[in-house]
Amino acid sequence: MSDDTQENIIESKPENGELDIQEYRDIQEVFLKTHEKVNHDLSGEIQKIGNGYVSLKLVTISEMIADNQDLIHGGFIFSAADYAAMAAVNERNVVLVGSDCQFLSPVKLGDIVNFDARVRHKEGRKRNVHVIGKVLDIKVFEGEFKTVVTERHVLKLKLVDAED
Repeated sequence: MSDDTQENIIESKPENGELDIQEYRDIQEVFLKTHEKVNHDLSGEIQKIGNGYVSLKLVTISEMIADNQDLIHGGFIFSAADYAAMAAVNERNVVLVGSDCQFLSPVKLGDIVNFDARVRHKEGRKRNVHVIGKVLDIKVFEGEFKTVVTERHVLKLKLVDAED
């Protein structure tokens, strides 16, 4: 990580841990420009955010369980990784256009998955973000997220009809 990036990282919780959840979300909103209404219980909480970097923590909960063995459904792991990627880009109108992901190890109820997302390539409006998710020291997820930053919200873009 470059010195510039290191200097721009903001920790959302002080080391003494005395910031309550609403204070944390208020601070996060100052720095986070995108995906402001994501459900943090299901997609994780940002721990650090900086220029092209995010650290995110997902605490698995019973609503994520897929079976009687307390396996967490992979969609929640993907959702947290996607949220981390979007926050690493941190542009108001960033959208996911593709991904290449590997689920490397199962996640169970009670696991805490820590994600690190870094923008690795930037070309025009395109951004590629590498995301790694770990439970303790075990890598459980790795993915490359391809994103595009649009001029307007994706639901407000005028799409041209392709006529042959």
